[in-house]
Amino acid sequence: MPETSTDKTIPVQVAVRIRPLLPKEIGEGCQECIDITPGEPQVVMGNNKAFTYDYVYGTMASQSYLYKQTVVPLLDRFFKGYNATLLAYGQTGSGKTYSMGTGFTMCTNKDDMEVQGVIPRTILDLFTHMENKKDETEFLLKVSFLEIHNEEIHDLLNPSSSSDKIAIRENVDGGIKIAGLMELPVSSGEEMVKALCNGSAARATGATAMNSTSSRSHAIFSIIMEQKDKTGEGDIKRAKFHLVDLAGSERCKRTNAQGERFKEGVNINKGLLALGNVISALSDEQRKSNAHVPYRDSKLTRLLQDSLGGNSNTVMIACVSPADSNYEETLNTLRYADRARQIKNKPIVNRDPVSAEMARLKQQVQMLQLQLIQGQTINGTLPDAIENGMGLNLHELTERVNQLEEENNKLSEELHNSVDQNTKMFEKVLM
Repeated sequence: MPETSTDKTIPVQVAVRIRPLLPKEIGEGCQECIDITPGEPQVVMGNNKAFTYDYVYGTMASQSYLYKQTVVPLLDRFFKGYNATLLAYGQTGSGKTYSMGTGFTMCTNKDDMEVQGVIPRTILDLFTHMENKKDETEFLLKVSFLEIHNEEIHDLLNPSSSSDKIAIRENVDGGIKIAGLMELPVSSGEEMVKALCNGSAARATGATAMNSTSSRSHAIFSIIMEQKDKTGEGDIKRAKFHLVDLAGSERCKRTNAQGERFKEGVNINKGLLALGNVISALSDEQRKSNAHVPYRDSKLTRLLQDSLGGNSNTVMIACVSPADSNYEETLNTLRYADRARQIKNKPIVNRDPVSAEMARLKQQVQMLQLQLIQGQTINGTLPDAIENGMGLNLHELTERVNQLEEENNKLSEELHNSVDQNTKMFEKVLM
């Protein structure tokens, strides 16, 4: 059962990344239509359209700089038991897959670490953190990798499985569970990178007029981590880190998509439109707390239900093109990202219900022991108090001792009842 954090609601953080002009765009005479305000996380489109975000990365920003600023804080919260989500959004060809590192070729280039995206760097730091904490914490890691292609969920770690067997279901605590999706246990960074590369190779990609290796699906790489405290408390935390590489928004007249590519583009835009509607609903300041949010309009929004307006620390990387030929798409992306900053999430520490109940019982036992010690102290000091003539009333003290004994009996009975309830609950968990 999740334990409520002392933290208040926090906003979704947004980072804007501007890629360099491509050789094709330079050859066509394109000019840059977006500027960064010096010393401020602000971008300006044209002459007067200004947007402020949490982070802004220009064309010269390195992969490592982006990672340290936006992802390292998420990873630290992940180790504290909080869910985390990092999602990349933007026009097709704006650099989302490059930033996230879900491309298969990114994993094979081990010599040049600078070009590695967010996910390979996260994997490296994840196991470094685990190595540093191995004496006090026991870890269990699993990974899953899925794509949403033409509004169907496919398991990228088990491509032979039928998409009909994968279903989105709601947990008792209100979260989302994907039935039928493989969660692969991993024990090393090499195993996790291999899973990433194998899944990336199975992902649907295709060539369009705007991008020769365009992602034709939304992909979600998830790291599931269980931590067990070795110091004697026995505390167990379970958290998920979702790394989301969304397919790029596109216009058919720009991509020249036909046939299957056209159908893919329609479904991509349908999912992104549903995501935009969710973001608009959540960012509406006049929205009532019980107002309807259209999560069920697409599978993408169902899967991101916890990430947007739910139990997660979330960062969106909005990738944009600086070319004036993409002015409208870039402006739409900036507006999309600006609305996302208005969303409020309430992340909580995800603790195992059995271990949380055991911790509660231990605390109750300590309180009983303290009350017993207090009762014994009164009994032990009573003769001395009378002997020393301190004016204590023997009758009153006797009544107080009897009262404490009655309270002790009641508390002991409650303790036994709690232990019985815990035992029954543990048996249900095992079943």
